[in-house]
Amino acid sequence: MSNINNNLEYIEEKAKIPGIFVQQCEERYNRIIENIAKKVASDSKIEIIMLAGPSSAGKTTTAKKIREALKKNGVNSYAISLDDFYLNNCDAPRFPDGTPDFETVQALDIPFFYEVMKQILETGEADLPEFDFLTGRRKEEFNHIKINEREVIIVEGLHALNPVITKDLPSDRLFKIYINVSSRIYDNNKEIILNKRNMRFIRRLVRDYNFRGNSVEKTFEMWVTVRYGEDTYLFPYRHNADVKINTIHLYETCVLKDTAIKLLSEVEKDSAFYKESQRLIRNLERFPQLDKNYIPENSLLREFVKF
Repeated sequence: MSNINNNLEYIEEKAKIPGIFVQQCEERYNRIIENIAKKVASDSKIEIIMLAGPSSAGKTTTAKKIREALKKNGVNSYAISLDDFYLNNCDAPRFPDGTPDFETVQALDIPFFYEVMKQILETGEADLPEFDFLTGRRKEEFNHIKINEREVIIVEGLHALNPVITKDLPSDRLFKIYINVSSRIYDNNKEIILNKRNMRFIRRLVRDYNFRGNSVEKTFEMWVTVRYGEDTYLFPYRHNADVKINTIHLYETCVLKDTAIKLLSEVEKDSAFYKESQRLIRNLERFPQLDKNYIPENSLLREFVKF
């Protein structure tokens, strides 16, 4: 991963010339993607890219950008989301209290995933499912794909590096990627202002409000389960990756802060999340503010910000 100056005072200084600051952040991330695409394109054995990362790490955009970069290097690709292999909600595993556990790898229809991947590897084509999160069920319609020689499949999802998912896939034909926000933000006193999970939580808080209609309380409540899933089913396997990508964009807090502060301010004093929301507000207020219109159209941050 590239060296990053993750100091608040550095961010404050760079934000004085926002256009250049944003451009530099975007270029750092894009260079990493381009280097990965060149590596994959130069190795004819690679047929499947497994891309894993925690919530709000930017998996969707990273997969899309890898596809675009591969195409520039003469390699076409298809994206498969593990989310489309969820069991119907009624069949999902349960916690002891009876609530569905959507974070466990067992919430996926693993035999069906292997069946689809086997068809692709042996015949070059398969019918892909699509999960409807509004109904909590797999759609009846399937999407047929046909893979030609020297085309790559990108499998993206929380569990993409879990041995339960990869054990029956040909290891010599896999390239494994792990992505995360892998930098904290410090001040000059070496005190942590925002840790890695704080950074992702702020992304998710803004995204859930903008695109999913979730309240801040709902996002806080879900975050408890999300953290459990990451700790149990993702982080133990991150070292299985061939390459790791730090998806931090140093300017991101500057464009997310106003919406995040507004949402965090709605947390009531009697809430279990009030203390944490106030801490985040105090720390977010230390960042300079940047207008969201500085975000490029192809930026990873477009996953979280509504225009």
